[in-house]
Amino acid sequence: MESTTVKESFKVLTRKGTCIEFFSAYQEHDYARMLTLFSPDADVEFGPLGEGGKGKATELGKNIWATLMDCFPDIDNTIDTFEVDDENIICKVNIFGTQAKDFAGIPSKGLRFENDHIFIFKFDNDDNITSLHIDWNHESFCKQLGVGL
Repeated sequence: MESTTVKESFKVLTRKGTCIEFFSAYQEHDYARMLTLFSPDADVEFGPLGEGGKGKATELGKNIWATLMDCFPDIDNTIDTFEVDDENIICKVNIFGTQAKDFAGIPSKGLRFENDHIFIFKFDNDDNITSLHIDWNHESFCKQLGVGL
């Protein structure tokens, strides 16, 4: 059987490394370290949250990640795949955890969630994250936490 070797540019490898560092910091509940990977004026968009889910990574991102880590103290993630699309790195990630405190109007029932997420990272020429778009099935997330049950 013949093997195929795919060579990736140094830029792509560096950016993938940044994505890995982001998710490693997420696993360690270190949102401050996550934020060091962004340019100072980077934008973040939590897609299912609509207009209220758009803002600066250092403000909205920090607040959402800190709250998630507080309300889901065992929150964790597993990177499933990386894709390169022009200047973007697209990561398909499984995020899971158990709710220990009320979160975003969802009362804590001690239930666990597990959802696939798509993270689309954009970078500047210095390989800092300039934009991050995150998408997930919000209806499934809410149902798993007992909303509507």
